[in-house]
Amino acid sequence: MSHRRGARHYRLEHRSTYAYPEPVTSSYGRAVLLPSDVGGQRVHRSRLAVTPTPAEAAEHRDVSGNRSSYFHVTAEHTVLEVVATSVVTVSRRRPDPATVPQLPWEQVVAAVSGIRATGRGEQGEGPGSVVAIVESALPSQHVAPDEEVLEYALPSFSPGTPLVRVVADLSRRIHHDIAYRPGTTAVGTRLPELLAQRSGVCQDLTHLLIACLRVMGLSARYVSGYVETPSAREERDDAPHAWAAVWLPGGGWIHVDPTNDRMVDDRYVQVGWGRDHADVSPLRGIVRTFGPGADLSVEIDLAALTTAELDRELHG
Repeated sequence: MSHRRGARHYRLEHRSTYAYPEPVTSSYGRAVLLPSDVGGQRVHRSRLAVTPTPAEAAEHRDVSGNRSSYFHVTAEHTVLEVVATSVVTVSRRRPDPATVPQLPWEQVVAAVSGIRATGRGEQGEGPGSVVAIVESALPSQHVAPDEEVLEYALPSFSPGTPLVRVVADLSRRIHHDIAYRPGTTAVGTRLPELLAQRSGVCQDLTHLLIACLRVMGLSARYVSGYVETPSAREERDDAPHAWAAVWLPGGGWIHVDPTNDRMVDDRYVQVGWGRDHADVSPLRGIVRTFGPGADLSVEIDLAALTTAELDRELHG
């Protein structure tokens, strides 16, 4: 078997284990844990395994095209385990800022405004692309731009600056200004609180970058996934990662990771994207139990494969 030169191959396992103090009689879950075939990414195989075995299970594509898995466990249990396993090839190249369209940010704002007003793009964007561009310019649950965000964003938006340079400068500033500290924030942390305490996790830094772009009238999305060979600032292999994507006419969605201040390349496995973390939360659900809650443990293994190892994974 031949595979695209320069691509990276991965085996990904994401294991979530919930331990309950009292028996659970019913558990409903929704997971966004299985990657899709997207630009520069091919999924060879993937599956979601739930223990105890669900009475009902289904998968569908959500409005953003993500694979959303549903399950309902009716057998009484005190431990619930959800394991997502995938084999993926990523051939995504890191964008060269010098070769992407050098459109001034004001021109891109005008393009987004035009699409919002008319429902049509000037580059032949289809209905799905138009919806994505429009919704990615609006406030969302965890990204509500305000005056403090505007004040933080403005120094990067010099008149006539190409959008790609604006994004690079915002990424650099966020990387420098907001210390990456696991466990310092919750997912619902408000952006003013983040700017005040100057520390957070990758979700926070990503939300801030998205807010800075949206407050100026641009379209930006939240992307969830995993990253290989993390640096000291990145989420380690025991947690998912997050980054942002900004829409550029003629250039598509440009992905940037503010936690590590770099454009996204073939070390990143993309699982989902949406307006913010709430759209692509890895696992959420409702349980029926008399106990106070659950202890959650998460184990993630993103293993790089050689071409020979990939062939053995796929063919035994």
